[in-house]
Amino acid sequence: MPTWRTTLTRAGITRPGLRADYTRAARAVLRRDPARFVPLRLLAAPPLVPWLAAGLAFMNLVDDVAETGTPRQRAAGLAALTARTEAALDTGDGPDPVLRAYAHAVRTRGLPAHWVTTFLEGAATAEAGFDGFAAEEDYQAYLDAYAWPGLLVFTGLQYEGGPAPEQAAAWRTVVDAAQRIDFLADLAGDLAEGRLCIPRARLAEHSVTRDDLERARDTPGVRALLAAECARARTALDAVGEGVLDLTAPGLRPVVAAMTELMGHQLTAVERAGAALPRKDVGYGLAAPAGTLVRALRGRRTM
Repeated sequence: MPTWRTTLTRAGITRPGLRADYTRAARAVLRRDPARFVPLRLLAAPPLVPWLAAGLAFMNLVDDVAETGTPRQRAAGLAALTARTEAALDTGDGPDPVLRAYAHAVRTRGLPAHWVTTFLEGAATAEAGFDGFAAEEDYQAYLDAYAWPGLLVFTGLQYEGGPAPEQAAAWRTVVDAAQRIDFLADLAGDLAEGRLCIPRARLAEHSVTRDDLERARDTPGVRALLAAECARARTALDAVGEGVLDLTAPGLRPVVAAMTELMGHQLTAVERAGAALPRKDVGYGLAAPAGTLVRALRGRRTM
């Protein structure tokens, strides 16, 4: 693995101030999101790493503002962040090194601005004002408004000129699977924060109440509900398949393969937890990520 300085140089990032901005962005991701940054740093082609690190830093910045504070504080924070982002995209400058790095990545890679705009709008509506899903249609609207553009403000930077329609559609398949798995894995923590991410109509189908989940009741209805949600997540993950790799830039394919494998490990752990899901969040553990990274690194050496 090349040094960070060499990685920046291979990406064509040579100006000292800009190199410092990308370094700050990468450090922010490493602190906040090591599960994504470490595979990216170890497995991706070096010329892609700075762009994608800046994209991750921006995505995380928006997520954090959208999820922090009262509804009024979230709205004010997102309005201010949107103004700073627009200024950075217009001028390439501003007080925030993450936004400066991201604006440079967007301009250099040619990511269409509508992905950034849609993500920020979705953060202010679908995420900051989130009050659950009434039905599956509301979940799908959440993907379109927030989760899908949120993924593409990051992964879209792998493509010069931005993703083609079929590439963008492939990443929507990825985010659908990832979101369903995350909602189940984080069910206990979300419930503790007053957030229910399973559509209310599906609770009603199994005669389950929100109180049943909040109190972690192990009932036939709860078991059936969670088993059905796991089945939906498994179907979504199976739909990701090899087609996504074919539509991924070659330099990012080892990362996508590793992350898809980890999603599978986490979903298996969720399925095993069953009715215990409302009691404790389900993580990756240590063995699965380590094994996935070792196999991916070995695979890169033999290519």
